[in-house]
Amino acid sequence: MNTKAVLEFADVAAIAAAAQAEAIKNNWAVSIAIVDDGGHLLSFQRLDGAAPVSAHIAPGKARTAALGRRESKIYEDVINGGRASFLSAPTLEAMLEGGVPIMKDGQCLGAVGVSGVKSTEDAQVAKAGIAAIGL
Repeated sequence: MNTKAVLEFADVAAIAAAAQAEAIKNNWAVSIAIVDDGGHLLSFQRLDGAAPVSAHIAPGKARTAALGRRESKIYEDVINGGRASFLSAPTLEAMLEGGVPIMKDGQCLGAVGVSGVKSTEDAQVAKAGIAAIGL
């Protein structure tokens, strides 16, 4: 039987706080979602001024990154490269940049999804959160 690391409450809290701090430092009104490796929501915050739709997009980006075990941007690139049929992939949604998996020793522990600003900035917020736990 294999064993693997899992996100604990303290990890999730640290990720959320660091992601929020990155967004606030840059004056970015975003929604931030953190999910486990199965895409189940562990934490969600919608900062003041974030668009209501971002509350739906951020968890979708996080789920897509967790289930796919890769950044959600990869799916956006595939679709933009002409493979529009990929839009029909089951259980994947919000295939836009801004979903980043939380990886440790080659295993996915979950993901962070951010929505509300430019996609590159969304990803920056997600990565800042993940960096808070040393990954």
